[in-house]
Amino acid sequence: MLNLPLRLCLIVTLLGPFLAASAVANDRTPASSTAPLQTPDDLQVSLFAAEPMLLNPSNIDVDHLGRVWVCEIVNYRPFRNRENPTREEGDRILVLEDTDGDGKADRKSTFYQGTDIDSPHGVCVLGNRVIVSANGQVLSLYDDDGDLKADRKEVMFTGIGGEQHDHGIHSVCFGPDGRLYFNFGNSGSQIRRPDGSLVIDKAGNEVRANRKPYQEGMAFRCELDGSNFETIGWNFRNNWELAVDSFGNVWQSDNDDDGNRGVRINFVMEFGNYGYRDELTGAGWRQPRTGWHAEVPLRHWHQNDPGVIPNLLHTGAGSPCGMCIYEGYLLPERFRGEMIHADAGPNIVRAYPVEAAGAGFSAAIEDVVDGERDQWFRPTDVSVAPDGSLIISDWYDPGVGGHRMGDTERGRIFRISTPDNQEYTAPLESFVGAGPAAVVVVALASPNTATRYIAWESLRSMGIDAEDALKFGWQNSNDSRYRARVLWLLAMLDNGEDHLHSAFPDDDPDLRVTAIRAWRRVGLDPVVAVKELIDDPSPQVRRELLIALSESQDEQVPQLWAKLAEQHAAGDRWYLEALGIAARGRWDECLGAWLDRVGDDWDDKPGREIVWRSRAIKTSELLKELLLVSHADASLRKQYFRAFDFQPKQSGSASLNALVSVGGLDLGTPAGRDTVRLALLRLDPKAINKSSQMQSIAFSLYSKIENPRELIEFARHVDLASQVAIGRLVEIAISQPQSEQAVDAVSLLFDWNVSDTIAATLSGDRKRAVRMAEALTTAAEADATELLRKVILDPEADSSVRRECVRAFCKRKSSAAELLELARSGKLDTTLRSAAIAALWSTSFADVRQAAAKEFPPPETKGAKPLPSLIELAKRRGDPKHGRVIYGTVGTCIKCHKVNGEGKEVGPDLSEIGSKLSRQAMFESIVYPSAGISHNYEAWSVVTVDGQIQTGLLVSDTDEAVVIRSADGIARTIPQDEIDETFRQDTSLMPADLPKVLSEQELVDVVEFLTTLRKK
Repeated sequence: MLNLPLRLCLIVTLLGPFLAASAVANDRTPASSTAPLQTPDDLQVSLFAAEPMLLNPSNIDVDHLGRVWVCEIVNYRPFRNRENPTREEGDRILVLEDTDGDGKADRKSTFYQGTDIDSPHGVCVLGNRVIVSANGQVLSLYDDDGDLKADRKEVMFTGIGGEQHDHGIHSVCFGPDGRLYFNFGNSGSQIRRPDGSLVIDKAGNEVRANRKPYQEGMAFRCELDGSNFETIGWNFRNNWELAVDSFGNVWQSDNDDDGNRGVRINFVMEFGNYGYRDELTGAGWRQPRTGWHAEVPLRHWHQNDPGVIPNLLHTGAGSPCGMCIYEGYLLPERFRGEMIHADAGPNIVRAYPVEAAGAGFSAAIEDVVDGERDQWFRPTDVSVAPDGSLIISDWYDPGVGGHRMGDTERGRIFRISTPDNQEYTAPLESFVGAGPAAVVVVALASPNTATRYIAWESLRSMGIDAEDALKFGWQNSNDSRYRARVLWLLAMLDNGEDHLHSAFPDDDPDLRVTAIRAWRRVGLDPVVAVKELIDDPSPQVRRELLIALSESQDEQVPQLWAKLAEQHAAGDRWYLEALGIAARGRWDECLGAWLDRVGDDWDDKPGREIVWRSRAIKTSELLKELLLVSHADASLRKQYFRAFDFQPKQSGSASLNALVSVGGLDLGTPAGRDTVRLALLRLDPKAINKSSQMQSIAFSLYSKIENPRELIEFARHVDLASQVAIGRLVEIAISQPQSEQAVDAVSLLFDWNVSDTIAATLSGDRKRAVRMAEALTTAAEADATELLRKVILDPEADSSVRRECVRAFCKRKSSAAELLELARSGKLDTTLRSAAIAALWSTSFADVRQAAAKEFPPPETKGAKPLPSLIELAKRRGDPKHGRVIYGTVGTCIKCHKVNGEGKEVGPDLSEIGSKLSRQAMFESIVYPSAGISHNYEAWSVVTVDGQIQTGLLVSDTDEAVVIRSADGIARTIPQDEIDETFRQDTSLMPADLPKVLSEQELVDVVEFLTTLRKK
């Protein structure tokens, strides 16, 4: 056994690096910035630049000379103020240079500064042109004389929206096809030309988020001058910076609604809907729909809806930012050709190695830099330098996302290389764009995009004179990515069609895919390419043929589509969605051609998937057939019915009517009930009301639908009230009075004008009445006001019910003000005073709450300090450990309440109170204990014939005796023949002056402790 000194030495040895890294991270100095950052053993991180050279970099690019161009943000929420910005001169585009090749920047230039680029989120360097994305615009800044100062500015696109918003316009990047790629998040709304006109894209659509057809975040490409504009993907949330590889594959990340662990990586299959919002209605992902995923990250992106492109990878929670494709050779092989991605939320830079999977891809995660030991490390972008090293920008801030910016005094740039690579060079700088084609073509092999751009421009300008050099590169290189870059340029020659024909039979499917894309790029007839490659063994190649067909109006398209559809493999969602993209706008012809080819053999697994995805007039009939056969299990049944939602309305009704008629004969089985319910939900309620058969079936279903949410949805849609339905809705409301279902059930009861049923419940059994009043509190229905008023003002009504009705009364401003006046004027029973004050103190209407505070001053804590409002108290955070001590010593809580077996059982057991009550409700229970008394915990008084009074909880009341447990926890039995009177008190046994023995902070600490008591 180790002795103590040896054990201490071992602990220090093991923890030493971590402790040192933690200490370094805490000092926040540039000199210590790399110590907390962890990389694999075959990578090395070094500091390239830091404050005061730069501040808050949001996006970077590296030019052909290795200079790092930086979007530097200071004037960003919450530090930006239009009248008094942090930096009046505006934000900047900086250029950082390493002039001596030691891997550290030693020169800084301000290329451009101005309030017109406040909060820039993108910079792209293309020779002497610098494209900046900022303030709802895309600007081109030109350095005409090479002095690293912008000489002129041109507006490329404007009117985008999302100014001062990280969900707005993002960085432009250069693609291997000679086009610009970029995107905006869901705070962007449109794209306009400099003259203010809306951009009309190549598909003939206005580029705006109005669901005609585009919505939310979008992805684009266009020519270098902004022409030939295409919308290549839409319905993202906050897609940040596209990355395009040499084959023309487009990749990006997309942020979820925070807290749902749904951050995703997308392969952007052209012209696809990516599912952030409902395609049909624009509803958010939380809106219930048939067949949604049980897993929230998948539900978040509507992954069970036909017409939504699948996600490549989920990375959990995060704040995803910039991305690049690493197509260099300096870093180890596992990173080559892969996405490199900066995720600022979890303080990490990752690679996502991909492999072909059917017509799409699968991906894994490989860490590049992990900054977990320095939570201020906030990587925002990553770019590849000419030498193949990675350059990473670090926002360096205590927080990220939600427009947070806690620091404007820091910012870093890091370099990732291998341990044996310390020098920083630009190896091709001397001949990037100069000299003969045979020299310039070498620069196409650079890992740096800016270098490849200059070479591309030079070779493109040479035209046919570059053909021999390009052909040599195509024929003699064994690097498929280099060959792809060459092929894009060969395609643009006058005889480009010949070069592409020669590429079609290449052994590498990635190059066959590139050839198809290049064929489209230069405007050749897609049908020709499809005919040549239609039997290609690669589903990825056939996927691209389908995308190509989507742009053709040729009469041969349906037959070609049908032949490609025959090759669909079950389970390949990428291929299935490519079929959907290709058939968009001509589903009747395409599905008809496929059915003609396959005949009666359509009903196999691949065929059923095609039917599910299709949107032809014929589809509804086929879906009906699938729903009536045995292989339509519960899961498939939901999928097929969800597909009905996307069908032309005129074709679906007959099939749905048939399903109701057939299913109506089989309501005794779960499948029959489910089929009828889902079919009726898709029929016009007016048609249901006109059919006595459908009404009868609907009434029968009311008692058979077990799921409360499904019952409410069904009842609201068919809009047929019956005693059974009304009774079921009442039971839903009182069984879960604080739930969303209770709100919906109460709302529907009032819609059906059956307030008398609610009134009867409020005057009936006490327990049910209290729970109905709780449901009315949750629902906050305006129609409930008169009902609540009657109960509150009825002295004969049960006091517990009246107290809960007081809470409900305060949920609307007009009735809250009325309650205040009743309390002020003395027209409110004294038994309701505590409940009224507590409710008024908790109301969300500030003016009513403030008036109540003046009329009824808040209780005082220890030291005669008045309490703030319950709403303010609920916002405070305390120390749960100290609260546990207070609970058991200073206060009297443990004398009456049990927690995990400790304490006395006078009041309710609090072992799981954190799962039952909100923070605000806990404060209310302590400050105003008589405002709401839990059922079965009311105080009772027993008066004996000799004048003695026993007060406490009523434990038992039988013909022989009454048992009362007093506040000291002792149960006393009183024979019935000794009792003169027994009655319930309207005040709580809990002491009303408890706040006076606690300070405000002690009270907050106690509640903090109580919130930790949850179901295990």
